[in-house]
Amino acid sequence: MKVAERRKAIVNLLLSTKEPISGGELAKQFGISRQIIVQDITVLKGTGYEILSTSQGYVMQKSPLSERVFKLRHTTEETEDELSCIVDLGGTVVDVFVWHKVYGKIEATLNIFSQLQIKQFLEGVRTGQSSELMHITGGYHYHTVRADSEAVLDRIEKELIKRNYIVPEI
Repeated sequence: MKVAERRKAIVNLLLSTKEPISGGELAKQFGISRQIIVQDITVLKGTGYEILSTSQGYVMQKSPLSERVFKLRHTTEETEDELSCIVDLGGTVVDVFVWHKVYGKIEATLNIFSQLQIKQFLEGVRTGQSSELMHITGGYHYHTVRADSEAVLDRIEKELIKRNYIVPEI
């Protein structure tokens, strides 16, 4: 994993939890030293991320990233194209959720920001390890997408509309 990709993964991990994550835990997860994690956190702080260092670990206070929720619908065969569209334009697919008429909101954290992660996700679905949440709501689902700016989110939205994945508001 390249340095920029690792730092993006660290940001996504910190944003996806309210609990502190220790430097040792991060180092173990990425197969690097705690010293490198400390350097990564320092660089991230220098680029605008408000990361708090506590005795229990690191916590993201505030992110300079923009987020938007998209309501989508597509087939299983189009899942790779949908995810690639978002990732290739600079977005991170933070989560997926559906609104079930009986159970309410059902959600799962994804944090997909690379083609490798898309391939791993799709492999899990194709091998039967899991099925996509959208199947319990007739293909309808939501993704929270995170990006460096509103302009990037606008480009992603425009492309998702062009590909007919966005469900129009009524």
